[in-house]
Amino acid sequence: MQENLPDREIQRIFCKLGFITCSDQLLPLLRRAHKAAEVSDITALIEGETGTGKQVLAHAIHLLDRKRQAFPFITVHCSTVSEALAESELFGHLRGAFSGAVSNRKGLFQSAQHGTLFLDDVNDLPLALQPKLLDVLQRGIIRPVGADTELSIDVRIIAAANLPLEPLVRDGRFRADLYHRLNVVRLALPPLRARRAEFACLLVAFAQRHCSLYEPIMSVEEDLLSFLESQHLYGNIRELENTVRRMLFLKREGTSLSLEDWMRQLESDRSVREVDLLAESANAVWTTILNKGVGYDTALQELERGILHAAISVPGSTRRKIAQQLNISERALYYKMRACGLTAHLR
Repeated sequence: MQENLPDREIQRIFCKLGFITCSDQLLPLLRRAHKAAEVSDITALIEGETGTGKQVLAHAIHLLDRKRQAFPFITVHCSTVSEALAESELFGHLRGAFSGAVSNRKGLFQSAQHGTLFLDDVNDLPLALQPKLLDVLQRGIIRPVGADTELSIDVRIIAAANLPLEPLVRDGRFRADLYHRLNVVRLALPPLRARRAEFACLLVAFAQRHCSLYEPIMSVEEDLLSFLESQHLYGNIRELENTVRRMLFLKREGTSLSLEDWMRQLESDRSVREVDLLAESANAVWTTILNKGVGYDTALQELERGILHAAISVPGSTRRKIAQQLNISERALYYKMRACGLTAHLR
């Protein structure tokens, strides 16, 4: 057990494994995670908002676990587990156990044998499956669907929750006994908005991680740091890393990240979102055509009428202004409005 590692060495170890921090704020958490890695059979619960690095931290613990690091790290996305197929997915099945079971199949527990099974978003695990998971944790055995015998398993469990589990236990939405069985070592990751002192460190580290997109970044300019510290940030570490990737892709010169770089990627991202909105609108029109039997020409006409009506409903709108915004002539706009019966609504 290496209890007395220097602070910077602890940070360096986890940074090398993908979990970046340069603040003393997370040192107690990293020390607990490092100790948990050395106690190979203990379960751990990582709580934190989406995008705070729960899977990265879980994988780092696995890689530091000398007993298990050479064996698989398997992720179970609990929010996507189908209740009907959950037992087969987790515990496996034998050929003929149910309709469609044409061959024997190993479950995720068997696939993770001697390694780590990471239960992501465990707060979304169906209630009906929770006692079965608890039984596996307590007894260390599984029974594949259709099997008469049980199989011993040697798997470490690390669970992650994007909502605090204790309130869910109080509300009856998560089993108390399973919660206590998972919550042996609890690691609570703070959101990005609580890590403002680390902005410069995180930005530079992510830029260096993605240096293939641009030449090495050495620093962050004060104008960008001041801007970020004044913002109410809704995103988390994952979103920040993706933002840095966009900044690097669009960057033109220099070896530091600036507010100009941030704003440039923001404009680019906004353009993408606008295209996405058009795609969503097209999908909505198609759904209407399917569900209500509206003809294609009628749908387009109604869509055009809706766009024009929205334009003229803006206070202070004039025909000239709307024509400029739509990039068409005033004459063309007049004929379109007349065809839609809207000429009386605009001067």
